[in-house]
Amino acid sequence: MGQLEQTTARFRGLRLNATAMRLPDLLADAEANSVSYLAFADMLAEHEQRCRDGRRVELNRRKAGFPSDKRLEGFDYRHQTTITKRQVNALLDFGFIDNRENLVFIGPPGVGKTHLAIGIGQKALEAGYKVLFRTALDLVEELELAEMKGELKRRVSQLAKFDVIVIDELGYLPMNRQARYNLFQLINSLYEYRSVILTTNKDFTSWGEFFHDDNVAVPIIDRVIHHSHIFMLGGESYRLKQKTNG
Repeated sequence: MGQLEQTTARFRGLRLNATAMRLPDLLADAEANSVSYLAFADMLAEHEQRCRDGRRVELNRRKAGFPSDKRLEGFDYRHQTTITKRQVNALLDFGFIDNRENLVFIGPPGVGKTHLAIGIGQKALEAGYKVLFRTALDLVEELELAEMKGELKRRVSQLAKFDVIVIDELGYLPMNRQARYNLFQLINSLYEYRSVILTTNKDFTSWGEFFHDDNVAVPIIDRVIHHSHIFMLGGESYRLKQKTNG
């Protein structure tokens, strides 16, 4: 076995697989540029770290469960004038995640709430945070199934491992008593511990309508809005505009 093969095998043995795979190219770059020993060592470490970070982001992206690959770069601020690009970009230092704050997008269907929520979630993933996307309906069903199995507390603890949970379309369908209780358990566990990005077509004053119980709506609202950035979105529907222009 030659020196290169032996060194490559050592890297693989140390589970530095990205470096092992690219070692001939990295060596050639170092020799061509007369890189010092220290700089070469840094090149190897930087390459391995970058590859590992990339793999982790892709793994987290698969776990996130985004329904589509919407990006902030594709959001049309010319159409949606009730929120500015500057306002959205101000969120991308992710201080709201580090400070355990929430984002709430309120507005009628089709004005870009979900696009913004997914786009911000994608950016958070790329910055190294763990993100989970669920529609409110899917989340309620998931919690209901866990409760029926006697595993609600365990499932809530699993969900709380994500840095950010995107809850999309809360308020489109009413909830029964058990669903309201289950959702409260989740929101309560996330309160001041994790961040929520919430989209809803209902102003907070109307939340009692789909919860059918102000005694549940009020404590959930309190925990959602206590540390939150709230954006009221207006304008005609994106989808309607695309249809009429198409």
